[in-house]
Parts: sequence; C-alpha cells; structure tokens
Amino acid sequence: MQSSLPKDTETPLSYTVEAAQGPVRLRYFAPPEHLRAYFGSLYIFTESAGHYSDVTRADVPQLRFMVQGSGNYHFHDGKTKPTPEICLLGPTLGATRFELDGPSHVVGISLLPAGWVSLEGGDASALADRLRDLSVEHEGALAALLSQLRTIDEDEAVAEHCWSALDKWVAPLPTTTWRLLEAVDGWLMGEGSPRIGALVERTGLSPRQLARLTNRYYGCPPKLLARKYRALRCSARIALDGHSWQELCEDGRFYDQSHFIREIKHFIGLTPHQLQTEPTAVAQLTLLRRSLGGDVAVLNRFS
Repeated sequence: MQSSLPKDTETPLSYTVEAAQGPVRLRYFAPPEHLRAYFGSLYIFTESAGHYSDVTRADVPQLRFMVQGSGNYHFHDGKTKPTPEICLLGPTLGATRFELDGPSHVVGISLLPAGWVSLEGGDASALADRLRDLSVEHEGALAALLSQLRTIDEDEAVAEHCWSALDKWVAPLPTTTWRLLEAVDGWLMGEGSPRIGALVERTGLSPRQLARLTNRYYGCPPKLLARKYRALRCSARIALDGHSWQELCEDGRFYDQSHFIREIKHFIGLTPHQLQTEPTAVAQLTLLRRSLGGDVAVLNRFS
C-alpha cells in the first residue's frame, strides 16, 4: 500500500492509496475555517473491485452520498441495512462492516455535534448504529446536491460544492451549548482514559444531566463515550505511532490484555495485533485523518 501527501501546504490536504486487495482510493479535505466547529473532514472514497468489503471503526455521524454503487452496512449488534443513495449514518458505537457491490464512488462528510444539530436536530442516540434515508428530506436539496455531484469530475470542485451547500444549513447554537461541547471534547481528548468525575467537575452538571446531554449530542452516555475514544486513541497510537499494544495495555487503562483486545476489537473491528501488522486499507486510511492537524476539530482527528 502506498500513500501520497501533497507538498503544497496551501492546497487541501488529501491522501491517495492503492490497496493490495483492489484499487481503493481515499482523499480527505478539511472544511473551511468557519465550518470547522460543525463538520469534520470531507472524504471521497472510490473502489473499482467487483465486490468490496471492509470494516470502519466506531465514528461520529456521517452524511454520505452514493455517487456510484450500492451496498450494505452490517452493524455490530447484528443488524444489516442497505445504504440509501443519500445516507445519514448515526454515531456508531462499535465497528461497522460494509459491503459494496461493483465499482463505487462515495462522498462523505463527518458531522460534529453542532453539524448534527444543524442537519438532523434530534437526539443522536436515537440513530446510534442506524441510518436514515435523506433522499426526500430538506425539500429535495440533498437530492439536488447528489445530482450535481454526479456531474463533477474534479475532487477539489466536489469538496468546494459540498461546503458551499452545507454552509446554508449551519445553525448557531446557544452559548451554553457551545461551552458544553467544548467541555466534553476537551474531556475526551485531554485524558487517556477519561473519568466521569472529571467531566462532572469540568461542567458542574450531575451524572444524570450529563448522560442526557451526551446522548443528545454524541449518541451515548459518558461512560460509553469514554470507552469509545479511549479505544480510538489507542488504535492510532498502535497503527500510526508504532507503540507496542502490550505496553499500552499495561499503562493502567485496561484490566488486562484480554480486556484490551476486546475493547479494540469492538470499537475498531481489528485486534491490536492486526492493527500493528496487517491493518485493512480503510482502517489505515481512516487513521490518517489525524494528520489533518489543526485544520479539523481535535475530536475529528481521532474519530
């Protein structure tokens, strides 16, 4: 597998690879600065295999346009759903396997909590590990956007067109909500194994209040959210930074090696050994999103 990084830092940062199991290409684009609190990276995924299957780790919600191709999602709880042409994928709380039939071309955007509120508005936990067809929602605007994307050949133009469309839907949030989101993001990113007590102290809210709010904005209560991001951070340290998973296991964040392996497998879809020695194309490329650095929200570098 080979990757190429652009040397011109003024152009959108992207990654392109050819995977051994078939031509797979994934490019990332950071959002304009004024949208970075709402959306993570935009990505363009293409594959030309007759049939392709891979696994994606637990993630934030995604808005995905099937420019070409069709397939199915297999959620960690055993449910299987066909992907609609315009798919709102809720926050995932475990690794999700996907299958694609025939050559595929997908344009996706990661939704941060503020973007979720702007685009969907409901309780994120209600769509956790599930999806919704947006083809007829938003007065047909998303369907019109998909039709336009099918006429554009240049990736940069696709990204610019999507950001322009999404810019029209962002909604301002109350100051108290922004402060809560900043506190939760800081809590998740500031500790290797986030403690609920630390979030209570940071926000001044009760555990019950926090559970209600993190369900609404992140899709799950604080304890599960902490487990999810602990696993995401550890996976990045294994696959990108070359840390020994045995050493990570022994630093006090996990009960024992069996616990560590179960957590990584549940949230990432691969064992620590697989991450270290034979990560799948999508697993490796998703981790590269972290390298977008300051051009994306901190939370999105790990999810």
